[in-house]
Amino acid sequence: MSSSSAAPAAKPPIRDALVGAAFRLFLEHGYEQTTVDDIVTLAGVGRRSFFRYFPSKEDVVFPDHERCLADMTAFLAAGGPEHDPVRRVCDAARLVFGMYAENPTFSVQRYQLTRQVPGLRAYELSVVWRYERALAEYLRARFAGRPDGILNADVIAAAVVAAHNNALRSWLRSDGEDDPGAAVDHALGHVQRTFGRTAATQAAPSPPATATAAAWLGPAGAGAGPARPDDVVVLVARRDAPLWRLVQELETALGRG
Repeated sequence: MSSSSAAPAAKPPIRDALVGAAFRLFLEHGYEQTTVDDIVTLAGVGRRSFFRYFPSKEDVVFPDHERCLADMTAFLAAGGPEHDPVRRVCDAARLVFGMYAENPTFSVQRYQLTRQVPGLRAYELSVVWRYERALAEYLRARFAGRPDGILNADVIAAAVVAAHNNALRSWLRSDGEDDPGAAVDHALGHVQRTFGRTAATQAAPSPPATATAAAWLGPAGAGAGPARPDDVVVLVARRDAPLWRLVQELETALGRG
């Protein structure tokens, strides 16, 4: 088939064309030196088309976050009581990481750009805060009625975001060449190991923090007959019981209180 009969290459959608033109100009001339007029001229569209897709020049740097935030929020909302809440928010963070991993070149370019432009860094932090708020709201609902439920929800949400960002920065600094899955699994796995058991133990009301029980075990078991010198004393207590309470119970069991 001759080249003259070949079908012309399809033009990218207007939104993608604007993003491509913007980043080309940002890299060639700098973010501050590039205007919206420059972007639309290179993209071959009008100003109205630009503002139809992007409220500001900052938004063209982060074209996928609104969609990703909506997807993550929908994923959390679809979770039921059978889903472990800490695992659920970690999986939600993996969805966000996947957005970056879909286009390593673009993600690395954006990372380099935000490091150079303080205004973009501030904008990015506001976006990160919206992700964290969505995670916290989900966890608050799941932990409703539990001791320190709101506190735990906010702490875990912040930890998930911090772990995600740690893995993301590490991957971006490798120019997107490292294994993204390994990086995020390692970071979020740390969150699950740290907070997963804590959240699970709060599913049911806990006994008072100072609850302890001590018993001496004679030859026939607990409380069998009078205490003897060779008996074994077992002390059972909550991990967070104060030390003085443990000593008090032990002295009582040994008859020294």
